Amino acid sequence: MTSRHSKTALVAGGAGFVGSHLCDHLIIAGWNVICLDNLLTGTLDNIDHLLREPHFTFIEHDIIHPLPPGLQADYVFNLACAASPPLYQLDPVHTMMTSVVGTNNLLAFAAAHGARLLQASTSEVYGNPNVHPQPETYTGNVNPIGPRACYDEGKRAAETLCFDYLRKRAADVRVARIFNTYGPRLRASDGRVISNMVAQALADASITVYGDGSQTRSFCYVDDLIAGLLALMLHDRPLTHPINLGNPNELTIEDVAIKIRKLAASHSAIVFRPLPVDDPCRRRPDITLAKSLLQWQPEVSLDEGLERTIIWFRTAALLPAAAAA
Repeated sequence: MTSRHSKTALVAGGAGFVGSHLCDHLIIAGWNVICLDNLLTGTLDNIDHLLREPHFTFIEHDIIHPLPPGLQADYVFNLACAASPPLYQLDPVHTMMTSVVGTNNLLAFAAAHGARLLQASTSEVYGNPNVHPQPETYTGNVNPIGPRACYDEGKRAAETLCFDYLRKRAADVRVARIFNTYGPRLRASDGRVISNMVAQALADASITVYGDGSQTRSFCYVDDLIAGLLALMLHDRPLTHPINLGNPNELTIEDVAIKIRKLAASHSAIVFRPLPVDDPCRRRPDITLAKSLLQWQPEVSLDEGLERTIIWFRTAALLPAAAAA
């Protein structure tokens, strides 16, 4: 590709929720962007506005297969894996291979081209944590044979690959452990807390809370996450440890349901259903390292982020999907 600047980014999973927002930010900042996505969970709707950009290239491709020939990039963002429990459990073998084989393919590409790679890992590597909040030094409490293991253990293995490449000095890597993220472009029925609840509230359908609602999460607005990912990618030296990226504001799931119902002006009832297997009871990031090393912390409040998300759901006419959520 002919570059207007020195920065060309390869974004694997670039048509997904987080990936498409990252592509937006990179294009606005003047980067050249190559977006790879197999469109299993991502969608062209997320990047349709970018397809006419002269410095944006979309390639439909699954990273578990060898990368297309002729690619050149200075930076590689690996966001290619379904993050919604119902979706990544539909084909658990493919989910695991995306994290292991796919990540290895991208690491080999980065090593061959002298590119820097950022691996999008997840707070799920902590499993159902016994340490709270979760610092990067905590090694986790993961069930390696449960229904969520294809994602949890796949991401843990991907981290291992990244740091093995770094120790061998084969590639310059950064690893972000991403906590619950929300915002526009979430799929209405993808099984994640915010999208399900917003869609249900806007349809005046019952809002589903799994468990008794006392389990906690910490929700980060997508623009804040993107700022953290870029700060980590552009950090001036390799890091021999992951960095937590998330919002440390912790709420119970029932409180989130009540807040969404109020902001959506909904009359929905809140109903309680059994907690899925291995669903974490508490989740809150310790972002001390992100603050000190990256000078990053979230800025968008939950109320503000939810208002933006609700507006998008209304505009995107997702209510038919909401009724089935």
